[in-house]
Amino acid sequence: MAQLDREIYAVEETAPAPPQTGPCVMVIFGATGDLTARKLFPALYNLAKSNLLSREMAIVGIGRNDYSPEQFRKIIGDKLQRFATTSVDGDLREWLLKRIYYVGGEFHDAALYTRLAQTLDEVDKNHNTHGNYFFYLATGPAFFGIITDHLGASDLVCERDGHWRRIVFEKPFGSDLESAKALNRQVRKVISENQIFRIDHYLGKETVQNILVFRFGNGIFEPIWNRRYVDHVQITVAETVGVEQRGGYFDVAGTLRDMVPNHLFQLLSLTTMEPPISFNSDTVHDEQSKILHAIQPLDAKDVLTCTVRGQYGEGQLNGERVPAYRAENGVPPDSRTETFVAIKLKIDNWRWADVPFYLRTGKRLAGRHTEVAIQFKRAPLVLFRDTPVNDLKANQLVIHIAPDEGMSLRFGAKVPGAQMKVGSVEMDFNYSDYFGTTPNTGYEVLLYDCIMGDQTLFQRADMVEAGWSVVDPILDVWKALPPRSFPNYPSGSWGPAEADELITRDDRHWRRIPG
Repeated sequence: MAQLDREIYAVEETAPAPPQTGPCVMVIFGATGDLTARKLFPALYNLAKSNLLSREMAIVGIGRNDYSPEQFRKIIGDKLQRFATTSVDGDLREWLLKRIYYVGGEFHDAALYTRLAQTLDEVDKNHNTHGNYFFYLATGPAFFGIITDHLGASDLVCERDGHWRRIVFEKPFGSDLESAKALNRQVRKVISENQIFRIDHYLGKETVQNILVFRFGNGIFEPIWNRRYVDHVQITVAETVGVEQRGGYFDVAGTLRDMVPNHLFQLLSLTTMEPPISFNSDTVHDEQSKILHAIQPLDAKDVLTCTVRGQYGEGQLNGERVPAYRAENGVPPDSRTETFVAIKLKIDNWRWADVPFYLRTGKRLAGRHTEVAIQFKRAPLVLFRDTPVNDLKANQLVIHIAPDEGMSLRFGAKVPGAQMKVGSVEMDFNYSDYFGTTPNTGYEVLLYDCIMGDQTLFQRADMVEAGWSVVDPILDVWKALPPRSFPNYPSGSWGPAEADELITRDDRHWRRIPG
């Protein structure tokens, strides 16, 4: 019966397949790093397997190691076998490896870019890539401005004779509002905004993109997506991992910088934005930007009452003892860096006035789960005053983003029997049940869109700056008032007790995460 339901209700695939990308070269700065091995090359392999990559395509890796192209191909081939999201076809693997080149050097050395230009000329001739290049900066943020300036000085990002050139920046883009503005100014002296792709891999997830389709493609939900019917919204991004080998970087950044102005604010803006006039990237970004600018500013008092920070201690996770954050590699034993953040925000516009938004994210939590939960207002109880029903549960819509993608809707139904009793039931939709599973890293659609020149799933300069303008006051207060109770939550829990108090003060509760 379930199979029959899927056949009846699943959308038939009548749309044409997406077009194959055009000729180009992908240049990866930081090609010997973890991101490249775990995400970028597996994503490229998946695109090639789906026949979405042009046959006239090549990759140039840039790193500090002194590898020959043959050595680098061997390394990538071995890691692809390890990190691919599906079984690796030998012929396709060889096809990809033959298109890989390598240039070693320091990112601040002008000679590196001279060698890169020579390699690109060779690649253009060997693979007919037509002089189209995009530069992926899989490096630390400190190198963004340096690499961009050198690319500009080497004339490698100048668009002429019909050739396109683009630069992809990993997050975080800046460390506060001032640095983000400075980096935007520096980058735009070299290239124009339509050449800049500020990436957030969360937007590569199908369910995140489906928020727009769900909201604006279904007449049943959009009319109630406002302050008249919505009580509050919760956004949770929970991780079970610690800082792993990123202790040195993470202790400088912290969870607030690392997660909130990008991942959480992207989810917030897509959930709350007004309908764009089209799915053109600028019109979508316009509406997202309006939301970020409409977030009610937090003053120092608000920061003390509407934000919570935490740091994990040792504890039990999946039956194993795990160390405290301060015991991780690269982390000082007296670190004051937060690994957990909870924030209460409000949006000052007509649709969302007085609706609270509760955001939380952290490491070493009890489960890995990302979701957006929309809690609707309770129905009036007056109709049931002469029945045994003394409480009505609020309807709740949950958009599950990771690890399982789908949606669930909770509503009330009569319990069978002689008396009037109401029970909560759930309707669940899982992507894999209806559309099957497509192995992916989350980067496939982002790389594809970058090659195609579609910026919809990337952040625009004003969106980045608007996000930092909300975060900056929190950073200032937290810097002035160092935490006194760190570590304040054990690994394997759902965060510090103060996070529960943040929401229970409003007579609400965090949604219980399954699993």
